[in-house]
Amino acid sequence: MSGRTQIYGFHSILARLRHHPEGVHVIYLDQNRRDKRARDLIKAAEERKVKLVQVEGARVDEMAKGGRAQGVVAQVDPVKLATHLDDVIEDLTEPALLLVLDGVTDPHNLGACLRSADAFGAHAVLAPKDRAAGLNATAVKAASGAAESVPYLTVTNLARTLRELKERDILVVGADAEGTASMAEVDFKGSVALVLGAEGEGLRRLTRETCDVLARIPMFGQVESLNVSVSAGVCLYEARRQRG
Repeated sequence: MSGRTQIYGFHSILARLRHHPEGVHVIYLDQNRRDKRARDLIKAAEERKVKLVQVEGARVDEMAKGGRAQGVVAQVDPVKLATHLDDVIEDLTEPALLLVLDGVTDPHNLGACLRSADAFGAHAVLAPKDRAAGLNATAVKAASGAAESVPYLTVTNLARTLRELKERDILVVGADAEGTASMAEVDFKGSVALVLGAEGEGLRRLTRETCDVLARIPMFGQVESLNVSVSAGVCLYEARRQRG
């Protein structure tokens, strides 16, 4: 059991079976689940020769420790994605596209941001070690498989990391409601780090001051802001749109 971790939810476990089956040791499935999702999971485990044990639902809930397990939990090895920014950047064959999260503490939002990062081809998600959600089981489940494909890198000092990105000729673009330019006016064709802050608070002062550009998402309705994962999707889509 040393070094193993636990994930739960059908999306997360199926994604792990598809991409890293060798790291899945055992799956515990609620014996009362007989629907299509359960059948698909059983089939996927059988095809990859992964042990699946059907148990009482109460045992699954106990293993999930309060998380919304959907009746399934798996014991897995941590996925070995890139753990340092150098590893990410050195292997790129196109300009870097990075998503930086400043003060996002909700694991559901982190998971959803990882989904957006995966959907639009961001090469990594960066966040500070403090004042951040952390890639726990809740975030992995919310990511619906994206935690298996997008490196999540934590840094000790975010402002210093942003300055280092600038030294690498990576444009640092902060999403800010008071930005002087709109996202569509920013040139995303080169290497870019897109920085988003927490809902309600936005970017911290030092983070904002470190950005090369502050850009806004044009808003046409009554609401003043978007969920951070929605904002991430909008901004990353604009970057991919410009890159063709």
